[in-house]
Amino acid sequence: MSDLVTGDAVVLGLRPARLPSRALAIFLDLLVYLTGYLVISIGLTVATASLDPAAQAAVSVASFLLVLVGVPIAVETLSHGRSLGKLACGLRVVRDDGGPIRFRHALVRGAMGVVELLMTFGAVACIASLVSARGRRLGDVFAGALVVRERVPGARVMPVPPPPPWLAGRFSGLDLSAVPDGLWLAIRQYLTRMNQLDPQVGAAMAARLADDLVARTGAPPPVGVPAAAFLMAVVHERQARDAARAFGPVGPAGFGAPVPGGPVPAAPVLVAPVMPVVPVVPVVPAAAPATAPAPAAPPAAPVEPVRRTGFAPPA
Repeated sequence: MSDLVTGDAVVLGLRPARLPSRALAIFLDLLVYLTGYLVISIGLTVATASLDPAAQAAVSVASFLLVLVGVPIAVETLSHGRSLGKLACGLRVVRDDGGPIRFRHALVRGAMGVVELLMTFGAVACIASLVSARGRRLGDVFAGALVVRERVPGARVMPVPPPPPWLAGRFSGLDLSAVPDGLWLAIRQYLTRMNQLDPQVGAAMAARLADDLVARTGAPPPVGVPAAAFLMAVVHERQARDAARAFGPVGPAGFGAPVPGGPVPAAPVLVAPVMPVVPVVPVVPAAAPATAPAPAAPPAAPVEPVRRTGFAPPA
């Protein structure tokens, strides 16, 4: 699933930044840049007091372009799209393919920003952002860039949301042995972050993951079940099986009883008891009275001990 992340570790499908957050970020940036421009202008005015008015005007224009145009371009280039205002608002400028912007992207955005933001007091940028489906201004369109929400408020590592109640136990007989760990990880990451994704991109991603899961399990896709709900139900089914494997299944008879979809306990093996081996001692007859020397009795043949195996001997 490496196609879900491209460029400089920017996840495709993050929500584009809208006008309020972008306006706040631009306001913070302009506040910092204008403060720096005023400080530099006061210093240059004192330093160029002895020059003629034309030289003072040239120095003023040069400082304006350097502070309000050159510095933002340099900051966005070096920080890969994170200015001070965007960093405070959790925004970032990326390319259309999700990669980090370069100098040419920052240059086009900065040059267009003079017209959109400074000369028209942001009116052109506001109109273009409201008209655009992804909230882009003209500088973003010409530069092939996009401002995305890099930090979503309240985004934390959350557990997988529970499936709908009507899906409980529906996939208990599904064979999950062929599903690789990488696919489980991708499904879990999607389910824990699906509220942060764009709705259309999230729906397409859920459908692709559900198709991969159906192909691995070999079962037909469920009819009338949304892709996201199907992924939730299957993930919770796997978690239930892992818990039953770790702590023992809980059935009607308590722990160890078979549960639907869980491992079937093996039948008990009957082992015959092993009886101790009792050796048979041969009986020696008593000696006859010494009347005549009796012939020597032949030695008794060795008797093998009887081994008892637990089975009844034949009659």
